[in-house]
Amino acid sequence: MIITQLRSEHFEAVVKLANQVHGENYLDMQGIKKMVEAGTKFEINACFVALDEKNQLIGFRTSYAAKQWSIDKWCTPKAWPVLPSQMAYFKCIAVAPEAQGQGIGPKLLHASVVALRQQGALAGVSHLWKQSPGGGAVKYFTKAGGKLVKTHNDRWLENCINDGYKCTLCGSECHCQAAEMVLLF
Repeated sequence: MIITQLRSEHFEAVVKLANQVHGENYLDMQGIKKMVEAGTKFEINACFVALDEKNQLIGFRTSYAAKQWSIDKWCTPKAWPVLPSQMAYFKCIAVAPEAQGQGIGPKLLHASVVALRQQGALAGVSHLWKQSPGGGAVKYFTKAGGKLVKTHNDRWLENCINDGYKCTLCGSECHCQAAEMVLLF
């Protein structure tokens, strides 16, 4: 397996995997382009992919550089251990179902943390899907050192209403919870 920076030649496969793992209309080509732009600062890209021995995409992580993402109502900056200007954002991760359990998620996270540190961030926040199979999203982030800040109900419901997102569990009316978690670097 190879971990390398997410580039335009990966976009189509990333969109396909994101929609397979997270649900229909979760990501599109415009969205992945914006993610990589938000993750690039000082010419350092904090978005990565995992490729198998056949050079096929088996996972990806997108992360946003500090000060290059919007703090919204789902964020609790008063509870963060660093200033908002020092906080990066871990946007999205997906690992192909057949490749899960092989340590790909932690390797992608580590690559992003290294890049985000180089960009000047001191920590990263994420909204993890609490209802992920077996609670895997929260478990993996906790194992990496992530700390729970707050749990948010109906985090992705607006995406269903406004963007046509279809949750893999709830369909077109997602009531899943997001665990807002912070990882200090």
